[in-house]
Amino acid sequence: MSQPQPSAGEVVERTEILLPGPAQALGALLDVPVPDLDRGEGLPLLWHWFYLLERPAQADLGPDGHPIRNCVPAPPGPGRRRMWAGGEVRTRGALRCGEPATRRTRVRSVQEKQGRSGPLTFVAVEHLVEQAGQVVVEERQDVVYRPETSTIATTAEEAPVVPAGPGEWALDVSPTLLFRFSALTYNAHRIHYDRDYARDVEGYPGLLTHGPLQALAMAEAARATGCGGDQVFSYRLVSPLFDHQGLVARAVKAEDETTTAVRDVHGRQTATGTLRSER
Repeated sequence: MSQPQPSAGEVVERTEILLPGPAQALGALLDVPVPDLDRGEGLPLLWHWFYLLERPAQADLGPDGHPIRNCVPAPPGPGRRRMWAGGEVRTRGALRCGEPATRRTRVRSVQEKQGRSGPLTFVAVEHLVEQAGQVVVEERQDVVYRPETSTIATTAEEAPVVPAGPGEWALDVSPTLLFRFSALTYNAHRIHYDRDYARDVEGYPGLLTHGPLQALAMAEAARATGCGGDQVFSYRLVSPLFDHQGLVARAVKAEDETTTAVRDVHGRQTATGTLRSER
């Protein structure tokens, strides 16, 4: 039976009190500083991804671990493979622990295109996070669904290793880290932790490093340069990144905007982003 096509306008709402536990767990996972949450400091850019999570029933998951029903967005058909392509996050205030927050989610748009591997469905998902009567996070997530039979080209690793240079942050992308990141985001997509599935079913050479993890690495590299306040962060995932390829993030701060990127240990770029301050 085919799944319902994502439709624009349907809103899913979730409210909860934000507790410090997920933020503390993320800080320990990535070895990055955690704000003084007890004194009311706000969560850093993109840390809202660890709150107000969907927790689908096991019966609503497909063979790849992603939900196929009772979710926004829903896949456009059976067997379609989901990829996170990029997005934009705008912060309009501090998101604080110890207080309730509400997230409202809807499909903003759906576009059908024809790719080299077959039909592609591009879905833009909107999230609005409100706290104390104010929208503090506006987000667009870009998701693409591709055919089950399509494959992703991977780059042969003949290039030499390029060590992390000044201003770069090298993250050890181990299977343990990917599994714990999946757990923190309640993401059951098997390509991130089930190596046999990733290799034998989807044809990947390793475990796929999460798109959100790459975006978060760029945001944290920018935070280390002193970026803060209300911000607009736009990012794209430009090439797949696998666990054995490492992850090196960098952020270059300029007067008007900060440019960010992720590369693998051989120098191949896999994600890009720009960060602009609104203050």
